[in-house]
Amino acid sequence: MSLLSSPDGDPAGTAKKTSIDKDLKRISQLDKATTRTGLRNLDMGFGLLFVMGVWAYTYLQSGTTDGYAIIAIASIVGAYMAMNIGANDVANNVGPAVGSKALTMMGALVIAAVFEAAGALIAGGDVVTTISKGIVSPDSFADKSIFVSAMLAALLAAALWVNLATLIGAPVSTTHSIVGGVLGAGIAAAGVSAVDWPIMGTIAASWVISPVLGGVIAAGFLLFVKVMVIFKEDKVAAAQRWIPVLVGIMTGAFSVYLVMKGLKRVWKPETLTLFAIGIAAFAIGYAIVRFIALKDTSHIENTRKSVGQLFRSPLICAAALLSFAHGSNDVANAVGPLAAIVTAVTAGTVAAKVTLPLWVLAIGAIGISIGLMLFGPKIIKIVGEKITKLDPIRAFCVALSAAITVIIASGLGLPVSSTHIAVGGVFGVGFLREYIVNSKFGQKPVKPVPLAGDPPSEDMVINKWAKAKKRRLVRRRYLLGIIAAWLVTVPASAVMAGLLFLVVNAFL
Repeated sequence: MSLLSSPDGDPAGTAKKTSIDKDLKRISQLDKATTRTGLRNLDMGFGLLFVMGVWAYTYLQSGTTDGYAIIAIASIVGAYMAMNIGANDVANNVGPAVGSKALTMMGALVIAAVFEAAGALIAGGDVVTTISKGIVSPDSFADKSIFVSAMLAALLAAALWVNLATLIGAPVSTTHSIVGGVLGAGIAAAGVSAVDWPIMGTIAASWVISPVLGGVIAAGFLLFVKVMVIFKEDKVAAAQRWIPVLVGIMTGAFSVYLVMKGLKRVWKPETLTLFAIGIAAFAIGYAIVRFIALKDTSHIENTRKSVGQLFRSPLICAAALLSFAHGSNDVANAVGPLAAIVTAVTAGTVAAKVTLPLWVLAIGAIGISIGLMLFGPKIIKIVGEKITKLDPIRAFCVALSAAITVIIASGLGLPVSSTHIAVGGVFGVGFLREYIVNSKFGQKPVKPVPLAGDPPSEDMVINKWAKAKKRRLVRRRYLLGIIAAWLVTVPASAVMAGLLFLVVNAFL
């Protein structure tokens, strides 16, 4: 007889065993929590080491400069901002690929880190705009020290806001964060009249334009794939016909996207040249997939899952290209104000554009990659897994939407956020899927069932189409939380920057 059984056969030890199981479960949960805390502290330790390394390198670069202390502080803040960009903004490029299982978390981190750094170092440019989007003129500042204080306050405010957004799990635009920081610091330093409000109006319009346009385009491509491939009886034949077209569109769109955004600091071709690049890239992408990748499809099962796996390789390429373009663009958010401070201190000039020293660019490039590796998985999981369920097809549509939306917006002269576009694309495919599943088009017919004890009749059967409870395939709490974070990004970073300017200026 078991020691945990009573003499009368009733398991008297059941309560004790249950209690032991609960205790073991609590211990296991405590161990996991302790491990997570330890890993979090380890990540923070590595981040601190990077910041200290930046300080040491800054000392080597400017140890004899009169304004060494200011440059050192600005470099540390720039490194902090770069890590926050990596932790939050980069997730939008690789999140869908991770959520669809096309990439593992580690694979996504490595690919994104490498291509982000490559984009920043290769195409980050040697000249950057000191004040993002030109919302405040450098001539508005009374003297060099006021300008330095304003840039430092703007950079620190943007970094703090992006850090807070990452902690609460909200993917936000780092560009909008630095815009808010410059706005708040500019108003505090030079007054309301120093701000170019029409430019601010176009930036505010992008809050709506970016996610809506990205969501509509992503949903449109997903609907096309469903109608032309997934809903066909012979899915493999349909895939052979249309996947080369879709990959060709992706190749052409990303080629134009990379030239327009990723290489804009080193090459600005004419519109006709961009068009020719897009057509040539479409033809190459179509030919590679049509005549090489899909040459032998005899091993592919005629199922949605098998056909969906054909989108994995193009999706991985899209994630890498998005990361490259993002690195070349958003590195300026971290190092633009830093370069302005370095130039103002060393050369004594305040200019709208400044030369970007290689060591300053390296701080931004390395900082973005380190921030991604250490703190990026949280936002990656939210974008790729928490908002809605993604598979390679849906994730491919999101990535394709990101490139096309930027091209359309740039052609119209509209400022858009890559973060808002990517997240809007995720919501777009999620809501389309939810609509299809809950509509009559997505329901499965059920056979009429007579009521118990009665002969079947027309008024005693369940309706041909089941009136099932509508399913929610997009988590509303993430939708509301992210929208709220987007709306307050510019005001929040502006208020923080204004307050920080008063503090920094008093000390400097």
